[in-house]
Amino acid sequence: MVDRSAGRKAAPTRKLKKEQSASAPSTSQAGTRPKIGDPNVRSHLEKGISELQGLHKLLLSSEVDPDVLADFRDALNRVRNTAWAAHQSVVRKERDQDSTSVLSLLAGERIRAAYQLCQALADDLKGTDVEFQRGSLVQLYEVTKTLTERLRGAIGKLL
Repeated sequence: MVDRSAGRKAAPTRKLKKEQSASAPSTSQAGTRPKIGDPNVRSHLEKGISELQGLHKLLLSSEVDPDVLADFRDALNRVRNTAWAAHQSVVRKERDQDSTSVLSLLAGERIRAAYQLCQALADDLKGTDVEFQRGSLVQLYEVTKTLTERLRGAIGKLL
């Protein structure tokens, strides 16, 4: 545990609700879905919050290897997006609205993010002040060809 008494104060946290809707839906190791408010899920989330607060202080006070920091940011972004989708799913269930799965919500969020990235890349490719590496452009081209084919199939199924 990190001592928060010295140096910069950690950001205040919101206390988790003590009602049953506090935790996100997930699957347990046995393959069954835990009940909303599962104490084990709640305990893991509270522990994660505490660890993130410690990491916050560490990041503010230390030099971090750029590769490790990039990996951490990617992992944190995935967790943030999953937490958002899980929260949306729980809220929808509580309001007796469409119970779109967490995976469907995540896919929708990835589509939104991909659209924004594609728009930004298109602008970058138009400009002359950005230098691109051939290898990364070739990789992007190859993956977007595959994505285009899959999108064509998915759109065809929707029509």
